[in-house]
Amino acid sequence: MKVILLKDVPNVGESGSIQNVSDGFARNYLIPQGLAEMGTPGRIKQAEERIQAQQRKIERAEEELRDLSERIEGTRVEIEARVGKHGRLYGSITAPDIASAVSEKLGEQIDRRKVELSDPIRSTGEHTVEIHLVGRLRPAVTVTVKPSADSDADETASSDQDGDESTGAEESVEQESTAGSES
Repeated sequence: MKVILLKDVPNVGESGSIQNVSDGFARNYLIPQGLAEMGTPGRIKQAEERIQAQQRKIERAEEELRDLSERIEGTRVEIEARVGKHGRLYGSITAPDIASAVSEKLGEQIDRRKVELSDPIRSTGEHTVEIHLVGRLRPAVTVTVKPSADSDADETASSDQDGDESTGAEESVEQESTAGSES
């Protein structure tokens, strides 16, 4: 039975697509759940026209963004971040960080939602990240994460400060205990 999906259905298809599924699956699950509608000849023709219009729209957008895609492809971006002892970052490099670095380098605004990053970057080194502009345009960017100048200094400074704070706290406890015993 042919159905037109009204919503994305895992392992079946995306919203708006025409799918051929078993009669029982359509009648007992897809249609009652509001996930699909029966594929009558009129509805199928409308859905096909919608799909073709959407494909034309994507093709026009691809033509417009092809120049930007070529400029993005192979771009190398350096991002500095605070790094711990074993090369792991204190925070992480996320899609907005990468989008702003690429935008700054190219002088063209890149939307953070277009950066495809499965997990945030948490280590130094080179990482390849795709930017999904539209349709099949997916240029790759090389992101190099380097330790910032204050990374090593912050570690030693924070360990020195911790030591000073504990010494000061011990002194104040000693002063309180001697003051309490003198009373």
